[in-house]
Amino acid sequence: MKKKTFVLLLALVLIAGAAVGGTLAWLTATTGEVKNTFTTSNIEITLVETKGGDDREFKMIPGCTIEKDPKVTVIAGSEKCYLFVKIEKSSNFDSFMTYTVAADWTPLNDTNNDGVADDGVYYRVIDTAEMGIAYSVLADDQVTVKGEVTKAMMNELTTATYPTLTFTAYASQYMKNNTEFFTAAEAWENAQPTT
Repeated sequence: MKKKTFVLLLALVLIAGAAVGGTLAWLTATTGEVKNTFTTSNIEITLVETKGGDDREFKMIPGCTIEKDPKVTVIAGSEKCYLFVKIEKSSNFDSFMTYTVAADWTPLNDTNNDGVADDGVYYRVIDTAEMGIAYSVLADDQVTVKGEVTKAMMNELTTATYPTLTFTAYASQYMKNNTEFFTAAEAWENAQPTT
């Protein structure tokens, strides 16, 4: 009988142990996932002029100013950048017209230290807070016909030789990496279209 009792007790202990062991829970932990998504970045700019209509032809009257309002904007959401504007004049432009570049544009190259870009390229740095602002290229949004321009000088002009003034805007990222930035000259080189 002792043997039967012992076997019975052993069987009960094993059954109880299996029942308890099956309900035990181990301490565990799991975090929620942290997902990283890497989106693209970009720089977008516009160059808009509202004066002069679609043909952009302006009549020269000696001594008078002509409204010209080219404005460059870095679109909000763009990255911090160098903003460039290149002003190209026809070879005879200076004989007929003058203009001044608007304040806060820095000449890229100015070997004469006269504030005028040797190659017509000016720049400024645009930070996030300055995006969406239209920056005038010309001071007071105008050019002036020189007072010494004569009717005879104008009569010598043809459609092919009218004075012209052309604006083109460019932009290039400001930072090389997390700690270094491009110089204006490097950024200008980066901004040039590849052919």
